[in-house]
Amino acid sequence: MSDYLNRNQKDYYQGNNYGDYQFTSLDDIINQFLVVYVGEQKVIGKASRTDVAFHAQRALQELSFDTFKSIKSQEIVLPPSLTMILPHDYINYTNVSWADGSGIQRILYPASKTSNPFSINQDENGNYDFGGDSGGFSNFNNEFFQTPLSAANDWSSTNAKINTGEDPPGSGQTNPTNPNGATTIDFFNTSGGENLKAVIHKETFTNNSQTTFTFGRHYSCWQAVDVEGIDEINLSGLGLAPANVTGASGAIVRLGISRTKGDVVTHPHKNTGPSLNGQTYGSATKGPNFIPYDGNTAGRAYMQWTGSGVIDNIVKSINSVDVSSYNQVFVLVTMFVPGDLSGLADGANVTLRLDNVRLSWEGDYNNLQSKQNSTTWDRYKGATPSENQTDDYNYDSDTYDLNTGKRYGLDPQHSQANGSFYIDNLRGLINFSSNISGKTVILKYISDSLGTDNEMQVHKFAQDAIYKHIMYSILSTRANIPEYVVRRYKQEKFAATRQAKLRLSNIKLEEITQTLRGKSKWIKH
Repeated sequence: MSDYLNRNQKDYYQGNNYGDYQFTSLDDIINQFLVVYVGEQKVIGKASRTDVAFHAQRALQELSFDTFKSIKSQEIVLPPSLTMILPHDYINYTNVSWADGSGIQRILYPASKTSNPFSINQDENGNYDFGGDSGGFSNFNNEFFQTPLSAANDWSSTNAKINTGEDPPGSGQTNPTNPNGATTIDFFNTSGGENLKAVIHKETFTNNSQTTFTFGRHYSCWQAVDVEGIDEINLSGLGLAPANVTGASGAIVRLGISRTKGDVVTHPHKNTGPSLNGQTYGSATKGPNFIPYDGNTAGRAYMQWTGSGVIDNIVKSINSVDVSSYNQVFVLVTMFVPGDLSGLADGANVTLRLDNVRLSWEGDYNNLQSKQNSTTWDRYKGATPSENQTDDYNYDSDTYDLNTGKRYGLDPQHSQANGSFYIDNLRGLINFSSNISGKTVILKYISDSLGTDNEMQVHKFAQDAIYKHIMYSILSTRANIPEYVVRRYKQEKFAATRQAKLRLSNIKLEEITQTLRGKSKWIKH
């Protein structure tokens, strides 16, 4: 306390803790309580600092809920997902709003008639579904490659190489073996809505050691799959590795289950680093980290189509792949032609294909709850709020249709155009209506005021209430304390808390009179 009184004013006005004189740290309150309220000839003869600190923190929590002012707030620009993550120290909200172009806060009201329940997996007959095929994986899409690869919707992929003589592309550095910028174009994407296709040409590269490589690019695509709660999965596909082309032999298509994403580097001689889990980065093993699997000689969860003297074009599968130790895996496809392609004729290419990728799980799915959003939430965020629909207005008339009785009995929460929200406490999110997208959303909330020593501050209006809380809490938990003494300090605690509420309510006479003036009331002074 004396520190405040003796503090140099220059230190205050040149510092950053403006307005801190109105607060007292919880540590000071604990120290003062031990000095003033504990000792011989006092109601509390003996008390440890640990006990006092515990009850002081509990008092701080209780007063934070309904006595102290809510001064915690956050603002975000609402993303397209229409959700805001609850703050890490969130207990309850006091106000949700969005700020308009003038910085004025527009109040949002809770939508009490909607929610985001957990979606239950069901089969086509509506029965609870404990198992199934790829349709049960809510985030596995385009398995038949009927639409172009899309990172936003299904498959992420490496880009097909367009060689303009720069290596790497866009660097401005000339490939010494291709100084004129001759163009070689590969293709890697879906083809005609029928399959995944890679068209690979030869390319020449000379490294800093003047070693020359003639090679084909290594292409891959991958898709994340949520396997939480699933023990084993099956994967199958129809690949096509062509028969050997003169100068290019052993074309490879791989399809497997990886614990990491595919490799974005398509140049096989640019990423020849160390091995990981038996799979070497670069060269002939692009896309490492296929998970362990005992069902093939490779000991990894992938299948392979290899062209040789004949076309390799059959359905292959890996079954009962153990994914119990993973929450997420990646279905990974790689296509490449290994080795030196110097013998491949100029303009010639090697074409590889993949189709009919099937993903399924075995046995029972141990959680009925789907990971995807509920239908209720999808409809709520996709709908245009009724307050923003103007079809009911007649602009050719001076009278709005909705003013002719159509708003009779309307719930006040829906009779404003600011928007609405609801809090999904199970997921820790605030969900907003669609008309709030892109707006600056402001959340004011209550915390329990616990944190670092600097964060645990008590307003001086409530300082006595903290003392009375600690006093009552200690006495009420001790044996052999007369009941009338406990009752006395309980009454004092309630009285001090009520007094703190009145003080912190910050009611000003001039503000009351101004409010009344705004109601066209005559005020006698």
